[in-house]
Amino acid sequence: MKFKVKRRMSVWRYLALGYLLLILFGSFLLMLPFAKQSGEWGTFADYVDGLFTATSATCVTGLTPVVTADHWTTFGHVVILCLIQIGGLGFTTLVSILFMAIGGKSFGLYERTAMVQSVGESKLTGVKTLVKRILLGTLIFEAAGALLLMIRFIPDHGPIGIWYGVFHSISAFCNAGFDIIGPVSLVDYARDPLVSLVICFLIIIGGLGFCVWGNIADSRGNPRKFSFYTRLALTGTAVLLFVGTVLFMVFEWNNPNYAGFTFGDKLLCSFFNATTARTAGYFTTPPESLSNSGTLLMIILMFIGACSGSTGGGVKVSTFTVIMMGMISVMRGKRDITIGKRRIDQSVLSQALAVFVAYLVLTITATLLINAIEPDAVASFAAVMFETVSAIGTVGLTQALTAKVSIVSEFILIVLMYLGRVGILTFAFALKRRKKSEAAVRRPVDTVFIG
Repeated sequence: MKFKVKRRMSVWRYLALGYLLLILFGSFLLMLPFAKQSGEWGTFADYVDGLFTATSATCVTGLTPVVTADHWTTFGHVVILCLIQIGGLGFTTLVSILFMAIGGKSFGLYERTAMVQSVGESKLTGVKTLVKRILLGTLIFEAAGALLLMIRFIPDHGPIGIWYGVFHSISAFCNAGFDIIGPVSLVDYARDPLVSLVICFLIIIGGLGFCVWGNIADSRGNPRKFSFYTRLALTGTAVLLFVGTVLFMVFEWNNPNYAGFTFGDKLLCSFFNATTARTAGYFTTPPESLSNSGTLLMIILMFIGACSGSTGGGVKVSTFTVIMMGMISVMRGKRDITIGKRRIDQSVLSQALAVFVAYLVLTITATLLINAIEPDAVASFAAVMFETVSAIGTVGLTQALTAKVSIVSEFILIVLMYLGRVGILTFAFALKRRKKSEAAVRRPVDTVFIG
């Protein structure tokens, strides 16, 4: 008598399904009458706005078709904040807990490998310790950020400044970009070093990834003891922040929003621009006011994104670095890809190119579709490209376009945000799955002309 063995759903399918169910549950909560200022259930279009907001919060993006501060009640804000926290840590802590719960006694090598890679770790041991460290580190950083922001928000807004501090600290650390102060994000604090630098600090820490600052803690801040990936992440982040700040200073020196600003004020705004483009979503300079050069620079930084295993999105700093170094190696006629004193395996370059091309194809396709759907008077090509990159990179910056597009375009952006948080990474990790045994006879090799 034969018995059929029931196959378990793969851990990555659990991950994708978990995000989807969380989004749907969040959209239901946001449709409740007491979640909206109108106090009504609303129409189908209202539900789409709720679904869009739930997706944006869960995927820690920050795009929203409505003004968060005005459209939702305190209950709605709490729902959004919970979605942000779960979405920001769901890819690491909560997914790790899910893996443990699913695996139980059968929590084997495959599950451990998938889990530790999802947070940018390389060791298969000490998983529970890693989860506790992530929770503790998140609590410390978010609490410190909230307390510092309260120093400014309480005098400006009264007792509700306490809630503002907590909300914006969590949103910044999770690289979400949602704000509940007003419709212009943090423009009113463009010249405020305390608010701007605290938000930047939280964005950078969240964008580095849990295992990077965990490795820094283990090394007690000694650069000689940093792992190779930590050095790569820190160097790549520092270079992008420095280059981005300098270029924004040059491109936006005559930005009309900087009228009356000192050199220090412009430097602060430029640093904030370079930081928030790394998938954060906050802004002190309205994105629609950027010059053409500034807009293109912002798109490039959004596309690159943050570090692997972090709360941020994008193709990731390590992916971009590997591709660039691979290009340099080919141009120099070298066989190996070297970064510092380490050699990178060719399979890593293949995986990096696959992720990069997948992002590029999805972005171009979505831009083409939205441009075909929306009238030119509503959405310019630059604004649509900016929006699609922001969505798939889970950034949240917009050139005032999100609220103007049709329901069909909203669904396209919803899919982009979902894939940017789940799909591309699932595709990348799918390359690590166990392959079926290949035939003993391999196909002959041939030559294809390149370039």
